[in-house]
Amino acid sequence: MSDRVVLHVKGRVLVGPEDVRDEVWVVDGRITYDRPAAEAHTVRGWALPGLVDAHCHVGLDRHGAVDEATSEKQALTDRDAGTLLIRDAGSAADTRWIDDRDDLPKIIRAGRHIARTRRYIRNYAHEIEPEDLVAYVGREARRGDGWVKLVGDWIDREAGDLTACWPRPEVEAAIAEAHRLGARVTAHCFAEDSLRDLVEAGIDCIEHATGLTEDTIPLFAERGVAIVPTLVNIATFPHLADGGEAKFPRWSAHMRRLYERRYDTVRSAYDAGVPIFVGTDAGGSLPHGLVAAEVEELVKAGIPPLEALSATTWSARRWLGRPSLEEGAPADLVVYDDDPRADVRVLAAPRGIVVSGRVVG
Repeated sequence: MSDRVVLHVKGRVLVGPEDVRDEVWVVDGRITYDRPAAEAHTVRGWALPGLVDAHCHVGLDRHGAVDEATSEKQALTDRDAGTLLIRDAGSAADTRWIDDRDDLPKIIRAGRHIARTRRYIRNYAHEIEPEDLVAYVGREARRGDGWVKLVGDWIDREAGDLTACWPRPEVEAAIAEAHRLGARVTAHCFAEDSLRDLVEAGIDCIEHATGLTEDTIPLFAERGVAIVPTLVNIATFPHLADGGEAKFPRWSAHMRRLYERRYDTVRSAYDAGVPIFVGTDAGGSLPHGLVAAEVEELVKAGIPPLEALSATTWSARRWLGRPSLEEGAPADLVVYDDDPRADVRVLAAPRGIVVSGRVVG
């Protein structure tokens, strides 16, 4: 990590999809378009706001919470891939210490997952019954950074398939409580059954959203409910289905159907006007640093490249209430050799990364 210096980023600065400038400076860790008097270190290339991973789990692995050294390694891996803003969609670990590090990505936390008893991955969530949902949502709304994460569906061992976790009245009350406390609510949902209740109850976002259908997509669009498809995670569904085939054949067949229609689901949601953002679901069974691969997956699903790029930059930052490359914004940016608007695969090879005004990596 270098000392903080005056930087001159020269080439093409993508302030917005069509707002392209020739240069920008970084002074005292902030963006400015006014040339400073001080001598500057020049960085050349195509500059973007730091990428956003809107579904990531720093401090978590497949077994639960990890120690600080492992959390640091996860955050550094994301940073070196160009991810400088993370919405941590649920973690059992306390990662507040990262906020004191100006060389690591900025994190917006959703607190700890809230799941139904024995209806989620072991050691991940608060596992509770419906009568306690409002209290736990209130608790996590106070602990998080403006988000709360529910587990909306999971395998029901008696049914042998994915089913909704929460009754409608409790969901309505819990989401109302989160909103009263100034927090937005998102939910893990693979299947179809929970979606209408969650959206009509006022939820703000759905993670994965593989269960969207022609009946619920218009509802999402009408209510402005965002989705974070995590297609790099959905790619694991066939493997999961194979592992559960003997014990839960209905669930396995369901997971394969959701996988097979994943691209059509995302494209249909996009065509209907549903807001879509980039998220990788890193930190559970998936490695960190996959943000470029997720953008490429959105393009494979039929989202125009510029829109897929915006889903990890300008529109994602706006959705999360964080600045991009405006005058006075924190200097979090990534520099590439070529124009990522022309080919999103460029995102996989950043040539320079600036975090809080420092050149890192």
